[in-house]
Amino acid sequence: MKGLSVEERQRVLADKESQSKENDQLLEAMGSESLVMEKGDRHKPLTKPPKERNKAISKERWVVKQTFGGLARWFHGQVTRLKGLEKIHHQPVLESIAYHWKRSPSMIALMPT
Repeated sequence: MKGLSVEERQRVLADKESQSKENDQLLEAMGSESLVMEKGDRHKPLTKPPKERNKAISKERWVVKQTFGGLARWFHGQVTRLKGLEKIHHQPVLESIAYHWKRSPSMIALMPT
C-alpha cells in the first residue's frame, strides 16, 4: 500500500480473514476506507447493521472474485513455471487478455442493441 498513490488506495476490499484492529488502524492512518467484511465470533453473531454492510460490500467484491476465479480455473493462474521477473510480470497480463477474449462472446451477447 505504501507505493500506491492516494487515489489508488482510497477503498480497500479484503476477505473477512483480514479483519483486525491493527489493519483497520493502518488503513485509517493511510487515509483509506476499509471495506473489509466483518465477521462474528463463535458465541457472538453479527447484528443486522454489520450483516447489511457485508451484503453491500459483497455486491462489489464478487466481480473481482469471479475474475480471479476464472483466471485460476481456466489458465491455472495461481502458478508459474517461468523464471525471471520480466517474464513473470507478463504472464498475468497475457492471462487477463485471454480471459477477456474467452468472456467477450457472452459479454457481447448481453449488450443491449
